Amino acid sequence: MDTDDAARALLDGMLRLGSRLRHERPAGSLTTNKIIVLGHLRRNGPCTPSAVALAEHQQPQALTRTFNELEADGLIARERSEADRRASILSITVAGTQVLAQDLAERVGWLSAALGTLTETEQQLLALSAGLLNQLADASATPRRTPADGSAS
Repeated sequence: MDTDDAARALLDGMLRLGSRLRHERPAGSLTTNKIIVLGHLRRNGPCTPSAVALAEHQQPQALTRTFNELEADGLIARERSEADRRASILSITVAGTQVLAQDLAERVGWLSAALGTLTETEQQLLALSAGLLNQLADASATPRRTPADGSAS
């Protein structure tokens, strides 16, 4: 299997799993953007709104409403930057960490049950793959451009 075939197979599997995990979201769960922001702040610690947007490949303006709603709900805190008083620093609150964990719990439960249908070797392979998927998510590789017909030039 060449890298293009592997990429297609991986993308297909990730899209199907992503769709299933979205389906497993409970009613009233956090929006995707709220999960993205809270997850980023939990993983990376306090940072500026622009840094969150850049890291998550979004425009800062697209997340303004999300930041405001999270702050109003007490899930993130906003403070003035000591380095640049014009900038603000966002951080996840204890309540934000708890709400994020609760929101993810049902999907973790479903995924854990689904993993239970696999062999121990398959589970270990997926655990290893999780690290590789995070590595791919952080990769700065520039995709090759191909003509609309899909053939390489």
